[in-house]
Amino acid sequence: MGCCYSSENEDSDQDREERKLLLDPSSPPTKALNGAEPNYHSLPSARTDEQALLSSILAKTASNIIDVSAADSQGMEQHEYMDRARQYSTRLAVLSSSLTHWKKLPPLPSLTSQPHQVLASEPVPFSDLQQVAADYLRETTKTSLFSPSKKWRIKLSADRRAPQFSST
Repeated sequence: MGCCYSSENEDSDQDREERKLLLDPSSPPTKALNGAEPNYHSLPSARTDEQALLSSILAKTASNIIDVSAADSQGMEQHEYMDRARQYSTRLAVLSSSLTHWKKLPPLPSLTSQPHQVLASEPVPFSDLQQVAADYLRETTKTSLFSPSKKWRIKLSADRRAPQFSST
């Protein structure tokens, strides 16, 4: 019946009685938790206390509810609506002009109109990536050392041990 060690054939009288008690909430408890006989004189007062508590919760809830459908709407004239709309729009204009840092930044440039096709295509082979990286390194080292704006001179020292490089 849903438990690890239970089966259909193992129903005893005690199991049936427990199920009956669990399924029937209107039946009064037969024994208290400590084994003593229940005090039947305190049960009605406990129920009335619960009823009083539930009634107070219901009263608080009813007092806090606003029935919008039953509320009398104050009739506004057309010019009152227009005045409020104008007032709200001027407030919005003042706030939006003062919040220039919240303006939307331009979107990133789009390289393709269908990025899902680019993402679904085969990846670039690693050898091609290595070739591009090597070409980039060659170009950056050429331009930094042999810039057309710089002229390099190599001076040999008198003892010709170490050459000295200088740019002009």
